[in-house]
This record gives sequence, structure tokens and C-alpha cells, in this order.
Amino acid sequence: MTADGTTKSPRGGTVRSRVRGRYGARGHTGEARVADGATALPSTDRRRLVLVLLLAVTVGVFTATVPLLRDWFDLRVYYGTVDAWIHHGGRIYDYRVPGTTYGFTYPPFAALGMLPMALVGLRTAIVLALLLNLAALAVVVGFLVGPALRRHGWFGLALTACLLPLFEPLRDTFSFGQVNLVLLALVLTDARLLARGHGRWAGVGIGLAAAIKLTPALFIALLLLGRRRRAAVVATAVAGAATGLAAWAAPDASRFYWTDALWDTGRVGRLAYVSNQSVQGVLARLAAPGEPSRALWATAVLLVLCVWAWRTSRALAADDWAAAFALTGLAACLVSPITWVHHLVWLLPSFAVLLRHRRLRIAAALYGVLCSSVVWLWFDDASGLDGFLGSNIYTWITLGLLLWLPVGEAVRPGTGRAAAPVSPAVGARRPAERHPGGRRARVTRRHREAADPASPSGADPNDVPQVRRAAPGPP
Repeated sequence: MTADGTTKSPRGGTVRSRVRGRYGARGHTGEARVADGATALPSTDRRRLVLVLLLAVTVGVFTATVPLLRDWFDLRVYYGTVDAWIHHGGRIYDYRVPGTTYGFTYPPFAALGMLPMALVGLRTAIVLALLLNLAALAVVVGFLVGPALRRHGWFGLALTACLLPLFEPLRDTFSFGQVNLVLLALVLTDARLLARGHGRWAGVGIGLAAAIKLTPALFIALLLLGRRRRAAVVATAVAGAATGLAAWAAPDASRFYWTDALWDTGRVGRLAYVSNQSVQGVLARLAAPGEPSRALWATAVLLVLCVWAWRTSRALAADDWAAAFALTGLAACLVSPITWVHHLVWLLPSFAVLLRHRRLRIAAALYGVLCSSVVWLWFDDASGLDGFLGSNIYTWITLGLLLWLPVGEAVRPGTGRAAAPVSPAVGARRPAERHPGGRRARVTRRHREAADPASPSGADPNDVPQVRRAAPGPP
């Protein structure tokens, strides 16, 4: 014991100094310095409240000055399609929004899932869509960063509530009345089941999502790549059953979709439109006003899928299913013929992976770009080098994440050490470590206080292995 009450460590220095060096020292500014050199969030409630209020004002000013509302356009497509089909004897794929050429583009099962809208008016449908998207967002955020939010309490929730509305894919999803958040929630539910070892029902969410929209079908390939054959079979069976149900309920619409509408990308929109942030969109803007080469696009898609398989295999080898699901969402956005900006909510799992690996500056920079709506600067003209780089910047972000998203061991919050990888084969709890003699290994309160009297929890047991070995513990 030294004069200031600290404990000498056999590894050199004092336990308190080593713990403070690892966890960061608190300065007079009220902010803590973390191990990677970044500034931690404010540590006092007053500073946290000030930050939340500043962010809330920023969100308000941004919302008031930047055009955000898409007038529920996609929801109007869904509602008009169902209304024409049920109440006016129309056909699903014949409906067009008045004054436009846009109609329903999803598989017939999606129309079946939207049938409840036939029972309500358009305004009620808008309210219900908002509530559904809010519920889906809560599920997604809970799955991705729930433990971190619980650690930060009200401040974490308030900070998240301020930051999410600025994210362009999210705000477009809400203002279009889109379904992407619901699909993401379904897929992440399966990821959660796998992570907790409850594989019996895993695959149902992915199967439903693939039946509503084809893009999530790539997650079935992920299950096969990760040798989760039962989940892959369940997903395929659910998607097939849902598609069969739609074929029984609307045989003509099903026949038309699978033989005609599926292959007609013009029904969805112009490939060269700046909102199309897929590989096909990049090629279409390069070829405009002509048509992009289908052979070149197929080659590019094959390359992207090869990169996806390579990087995902590395993640799976490290039992990092969180990264594997994130990489699959990225690849799905790139290979889809059309990936509108609002489809990029599939990037949210990648941000969770960046945060888990403490890549805070990278996550903040990418978040800032995806809030900026910068691609719309090239709405009228995407020619030239600046157009090639700027109009496709969301595609470059997605591709960069596919190539360099960290996989494997992550850094534990508050330490500089690696955390255990995320594995679906491991339950939420691990068996307690035991001494070779059969006694449970733990650090008693007396040793924790000796390690750091100023801290109720003491030092990280990993930092004082000599104390861990010396603690006898109860049988």
C-alpha cells in the first residue's frame, strides 16, 4: 500500500494508475478520455442535458429548412393498389398513382400483407404506417444497440432520438411510408434467435421478408454459408409457402409478376435516377442517356458477391454473426438493380458493428455524409468526374463498408481489450470460470477495494490476474 492509498501491482506501477490509464482519467472539463484517444460523452447530467437540447434544436432547424416530406408517395401506391383490387375489381399491377407512371412493384404476397388497408381510409393508413415504422425502428435499435442504450439511461435514448431523424434513409423511409424498416426488423429477429441459440424458429423472419421483397433473399444464402441449414430450410419454406398462398389468392397477378413485372425495372423507376445507389445505378449514370451494359452489370454483381462471400466467411469463422448479417445487408443493396436512398436502412447494422469496434470517428463521418443529402446536388447532371464521385457517394460508402467493415473480436466498452465475438451458437450466459481445484473464480469485495478504493466495482479482474488467482471464493 502506498502513501496515497493505492495498491502496488506486481506488474509495475499502482493498480489505480494502471486502471486509470486503461479506463481514462476524468479532467476538470467533465468529460472522460477513452483509450482510443476520442473524447467520451459528457459525464454530468447538466452537460448531457445541454447536449441533448442543442441536438434537438439542430434537428428542428434541419427539419424546418431541408425538404424532407415525400408526401407518403409509396404508401399511396400501396393503398391505391389494395383499394383498386378489393373495392373496384382492378388488378394489382394495373394500378398507377394518378398523374404518374408508378404502380405496385412488390411480389403478390406483399399485396396480401397490405390488405388491412382496404378497411380504413388513407389518413388512417398513414397513421398506422407511422406507428408500424416506429415499432419496427424500436425493435431494430433495441437489437443493434440496446445494451449500450441501457447503460446510458435517459441520455442514450434522448441522444438516439435526436440522431436518427437526421439519417436520410430513415427519414425517407418514414416520409415515403416504406416497408424497409419492417423487413429489417424481421431479418434481425432471426439474427437474434441465432445469437441466443433459439434456432427452432430462426428463418421465419427472413422467409417472410423475402416473400414481401426479393432483396432479403440473400440472407438465405448467408444461412447456408454459415451452415445453419435448418434455418435456411425454414426460411425457404416460409418464403415458398407465402408465395404459394399469394398464387392461390391472386393467380393472374402472380403469373404476371413472375413472368413480366419482375424483369421490367422500368416499372420501378429510371435506373440513372440519382436516388438509385446500387452498382446498376452507377453504371446507368455512366452510360446515360444510353442504357448500361447488362453483361457489365452481371460481372460487377458477381464480383460483389465474391467479395461478400469472402468477407462473410471470415466473419463466420470468427463466430461474428453480427458482422455477417451487416455484410449481407450491404451486399444486397449493391447487387439489387435499384436501391433507392431509403433502402439504405440496411446499413444500420454496419453502424452498430463500427460502434462495437469503437470506430467512432469513422461511424460519425459516414453518418454525417448520409445525413447530408449530398447526392441530390447531381439531380440534374451527374456527368464528369465530380458527378461520378458525388452522385454515387452512398454507393461508395456501401462498397467501402463491404470491403473494410471490421469483423471478429471487438473492443470492450471502456477498455482497450478485445471482447468475445458474437456467436449464435453461444447463449446469452456463459458458465462461470472455476479454479483447477473446482472452486469458483471470483474477485471478492475486499480485493476489489484493494485494487481501487475510489471505485465501487474496483479494477477489471483481467487487469489484476494475481488477485484473481489469490481469491479463494466459496465452494
